[in-house]
Amino acid sequence: MTRLSDLAARLAGLEADALKRTRRRLESPQGVSVTIDGRDCVSFCSNDYLGLAAHPGIARAVEEGVRRYGTGAGASHLLTGHTDAHEALEHDLARFSGFPAALLFSTGYMANLGIATALLGRGDAVFGDRLNHACLNDGALLSRATFHRHPHGDLAALERQLAGSDARVRMIMVDGVFSMDGDIAPLPELLDLAARHDAWLLVDDAHGFGVLGGGRGCLAHFGIEPSDVLDRVIYMGTLGKAAGVFGAFVAAAPEVIDTLVQSARTYVFTTALPPMIACALRASLALIEQEPQRREHLGALIRRWQAGVRGLRRGHALPSSTAIQPWVVGAAAEAVALSAALAEHGLLVPAIRPPTVPAGSARLRISLSAAHTLEQVDRLCAAMHEVDARHG
Repeated sequence: MTRLSDLAARLAGLEADALKRTRRRLESPQGVSVTIDGRDCVSFCSNDYLGLAAHPGIARAVEEGVRRYGTGAGASHLLTGHTDAHEALEHDLARFSGFPAALLFSTGYMANLGIATALLGRGDAVFGDRLNHACLNDGALLSRATFHRHPHGDLAALERQLAGSDARVRMIMVDGVFSMDGDIAPLPELLDLAARHDAWLLVDDAHGFGVLGGGRGCLAHFGIEPSDVLDRVIYMGTLGKAAGVFGAFVAAAPEVIDTLVQSARTYVFTTALPPMIACALRASLALIEQEPQRREHLGALIRRWQAGVRGLRRGHALPSSTAIQPWVVGAAAEAVALSAALAEHGLLVPAIRPPTVPAGSARLRISLSAAHTLEQVDRLCAAMHEVDARHG
């Protein structure tokens, strides 16, 4: 078998198992009413949780940034790519998150790789939830530390692993909000374990920042003050989801941030974010702070959805109080069929299949946004009931 025929066979196998991924073509601005592949539909696919991705005020900030700085940064942060716009954004992010210092990264994936490889090495140990995002797992592997994984939410298993480790440096990694289940990590209990076993706690708050805790994320959701946990917590927030733009940041003690500036390869050896993006993010952060009604409306949409799908026979909801509302059906082919049936109603809802989720837990991932209306959520619930009655 040639190399190309081997790849073709692998692709055919994915197709046969209803696991082959395809790209849709978005022909409109990001939002809840979109045009995809020539069809108008209501989207429940986006991580634009506050409806900021096409906000005109943020677009104006980009225009002003282009006029002042041009389009590209031109160099890495450590050469000439770090502008006063980046500096101001980092100060804003530190203040808003409650940490003394923050550092911009191009993506959350790069941030987590940079944290793990800068702070861990051979002889160290990292501990991760089985449902952690791929970037945390990849960071753990690239760090060359010993990687321990425990069943989702199993704190007893995690404690046994911590107690059995004699590693020089330990780090617990966790999603603040798990991206496919929508549940929130038990951060107070994880902090207690980190303190008792002298470990770092890295919180990847990609899906909590901007939404939970008045927008400050999962730590604030639990009433955890960063000033009380600087010797334990490293906080990563994504800026391309609820913030509606692009990029990510790490907030932590100044010693951690300076170590990342010196040693995080995904920071040191890459071109800085375009300064116009930093300008856009400052405008976005102001909206996150000044418009709590977006989060309030999102809460109402979540309650409307949960009430509207009661009584369905085909699948079940997972317990989630966040904008991520999974509907588990089991088989990959069934998730694909359900997604296709909803598409016939003009509703775009993604089917999530292995390896993104464990085998046998394929699902619809309903992502709610503050830009949705109650009527749009009602329309989705009604379509779910119609499809359930037809095929249930």
